[in-house]
Amino acid sequence: MRQLARNRLVRPVGIVLALLVVLAFGVALGDRLATSRTADENTVRLSATDIGYAQDMSVHHEQAIQLANTLTRDCDPQVRVLADRISAAQTAEIATMRGWLGLLELPFVPAHPMQWLDDDEPHDHGGATPMPGMASVDEITRLSTLRGAEAEVLFLQLMIRHHQGGIAMARSAVDLVDSEPIRRLARLLVADQGNEIGVMTAMLTVRGATPLSYP
Repeated sequence: MRQLARNRLVRPVGIVLALLVVLAFGVALGDRLATSRTADENTVRLSATDIGYAQDMSVHHEQAIQLANTLTRDCDPQVRVLADRISAAQTAEIATMRGWLGLLELPFVPAHPMQWLDDDEPHDHGGATPMPGMASVDEITRLSTLRGAEAEVLFLQLMIRHHQGGIAMARSAVDLVDSEPIRRLARLLVADQGNEIGVMTAMLTVRGATPLSYP
């Protein structure tokens, strides 16, 4: 019976490890694509929609980095490695988008979040979480108080929902933005964060938990 129980545990852990290998390959591919884009960054021309998306997604990414940094360092190594990869990838994407904004001397933070989705009139969508998938202050505060498996589960749940919101924004950008470099970055985000959602969902399953509802 002990051997059977051990086998049942090893199998899902093996699945997670395999998914992490796939994720690592995706990150490496993303790095190569980012390098190939460097040459044409100085020629980027931004419309109002491009600017709004770059500003909003930069802010959205900042919270993902905050979530990763809020998770304690003594958690499961697999979860910690994933959190660090997310933080590194999104830090790099923020640098790219704000580099474009900086070239045009534009503000990094939008005056009206999500305005690029609705050009009729300015709005801020109200509330503390105007962008899709964002965690509330209370949720982040709770994450900071948890340790061990409880912290891992909440982190994975919040990051999955956060990625779902980011993917929704990026898919809209693919259809709406005018700049091809920004469109390529949005497509890459959809692919990379979709893969990460798969990995995190598997990690939750191992821990007997499920993702939060979205939206």
